[in-house]
Formats: sequence, structure tokens, C-alpha cells
Amino acid sequence: MEDIQYTAADYKSDQAVRWCPGCGDHAILNTLHKAMATLGVAPHKTAVISGIGCSSRLPYYMNTYGFHTIHGRAAAIATGYKVANHEMTVWQISGDGDGLAIGGNHFIHAVRRNIDINIILFNNKIYGLTKGQYSPTSDRGFVSKSSPYGTVEDPFIPAELVFGARGNFFARSIDVELATSQEVLAEAARHKGTSVVEILQNCVIFNNGIHNEITDREVRADRTILLRHGEKMIFGRDKNRGLVRDGFLLKAVTIGEDGYTLDDVLVHDAHEASNFLHQQLAMMDGHSLPLALGVIRDVEAPTYNDGVTQQVEEVRARKGFDSLRSMILAGETWTVE
Repeated sequence: MEDIQYTAADYKSDQAVRWCPGCGDHAILNTLHKAMATLGVAPHKTAVISGIGCSSRLPYYMNTYGFHTIHGRAAAIATGYKVANHEMTVWQISGDGDGLAIGGNHFIHAVRRNIDINIILFNNKIYGLTKGQYSPTSDRGFVSKSSPYGTVEDPFIPAELVFGARGNFFARSIDVELATSQEVLAEAARHKGTSVVEILQNCVIFNNGIHNEITDREVRADRTILLRHGEKMIFGRDKNRGLVRDGFLLKAVTIGEDGYTLDDVLVHDAHEASNFLHQQLAMMDGHSLPLALGVIRDVEAPTYNDGVTQQVEEVRARKGFDSLRSMILAGETWTVE
């Protein structure tokens, strides 16, 4: 970190933001600028890399290094960039289509390798840029331009993919929860390794209100829970509900009823090595159990980029290589007359 105070404006480019009025992407961009300011990493030491889609326009609006790549390849480019420039802070911007359909293989392997990049997954359950086709996160039965009679398949759940790929950092927010988004984005950047932040985002044109049963002001407090490390898992409009253990399962209870007290409510431990409870928390869907927001898992583990850097240094020292040319010429060579 440099001894310079940055503001959100230092990370904004001079480009006019070209998203639809009311699009949730505006809020996410705003919170990313603010999160970067709190981190204090200089703009010239930051890179923002995206694939294709509405969300992938974001690098244009950043006063940092940026790369608008091709469909589904943001994770591959971000991986190469971080390994070659390991001192840089690297952000990957992907939508649910770009990141989990054509880019799904790159996504799970970036998570598995634990490359030190920060993936922001914009999840609006639709292809917006290509005008309203269903995506890998669209619910079964969803009617769209490419599924006029409803989809006949079940969706990916981003959290499930992250945990299946042995992910060490997963967080979730909602586009309208600005403070929570800023908080989890900053924590994602502080984490060493692959961090995945899923943000439930609203597409006002092709999928307006898709998250309303969770995000609507009238129900949000009762259908979501903000998790913070070391704090009780309490939620509800009156902060009188909590999560407790019910055998191997989780259960939502009202504190003071049916014999449950505050002492029974679980304390969130985002750093616990085992991911069993973290998976359970991440898979809550906002119905019988509240949807979990905040940092759900944050566990340190060796990173791919550090491993590659260390390996290169060890081989260079052992073999005496001082350049790529010396490495190539170290083996058997011959001359063609």
C-alpha cells in the first residue's frame, strides 16, 4: 500500500457510463470505486479485466489498466495477467452468462487453482446484451426469447460451483445494498487467493424484478441475513430471529420462543477451515432459510501465482539461468548449415 489517500473519483474514467437507466450495474460500479478507495491500491497498480456482456463494459469506466476481452475468457486472461504481473491487484468482471456458460470451465479452474484475482459475478439470471435469452442461472420454467415455453433445465447456483471447485472465498451482496457491496468487495481484495463475490443484479429491460422476492424493501430484512465474522447470525426486521443447529441442519428460530435464547444462535466463523457450514450458509435460498449476504467463507491457502513465481526462482537458481535465451541454449543445440 502507498501512503496516499485515494478517493472514489481517482478510479473513475472520463467515459460516459452507457448502461440503461436504472440498471443495477450502476450501483455495483459505484461501490467498486468506493471499495478501491478504501483499499488504497494505486490505480496504476490495478487491472480490471472483463469478458463480454453488459457488465463487461465496466473496464471502460475505470481509471486503471483494463482489458475488455472475448466471450467467456476473462478468467483465462486474468490468470495470465496475474501470473506475469504478480504485484498487480486484478479484478475480473463477469456476468452469469459470460462467467458460467462459455466461461464456466475457466471459472471453476481459476477457483480451483486459487489464483489471486477478485471475481465479481453479476447475476441477473438473463443474457441482457444479446437481448433476453435465458442464462445458466435462470430458474427452471423461466420464459424468455430462447425459451418461449419455459426452460426444462435446472440452473447453476454460483455458490455451489465455488465450493465444488474448493473455493476459499465466497461472498454475496445485492446491487441495492451499497454498504454491503462495498464491504465485501474490499474484503475480497484483501483476501489472498481467488475471491468470488456474487452480486444479485437487476436487469430493468429483460428481467426486471427477478430478485424482488428477496430484495424488495418489505421483505428484505426477513429473507436475508448479513453475516459478519465473529458475530451472531441474527436477522429479521426486529432483529429477533437467528440461525441455530438442528442436528446436521440449520434452522431459523425466533429468539425467546420455543425455548430458544440468544445463546443458542450460531456465531459466524468465516475462517473455519472446514467448508461444511459455509456451504450450508451459502446454499440458503431466502425461503425457509434467509439468503446469506456478506463474506460467507474467507480461508487462506497457497496461491497458484505464488507457487509459479517460487518455482521459477528455484529453477533459475539451480540451473543458473539468467534469461530466457540462456534457458533455451542450456540444452543440446545444433546448427543447420
